[in-house]
Amino acid sequence: MRKGLAGQRLVAVFLAGVLLFDFPLLSLFDRPLRVWGVPLLHFYVFVVWAALILVIAWIAERGAR
Repeated sequence: MRKGLAGQRLVAVFLAGVLLFDFPLLSLFDRPLRVWGVPLLHFYVFVVWAALILVIAWIAERGAR
């Protein structure tokens, strides 16, 4: 039962990642603004990417117990 729930959560994270990296949402961050000297779009991509990795690691560790 636990592995099935972890698998479902991983699928949900994948779908969230697809939506977060989809064109309409990315176009919202394509502005000439800078965050700590980094363009806003690049900052958004790397923050979302890191967050997805952390969530996947958390799900994998929790599912291994």
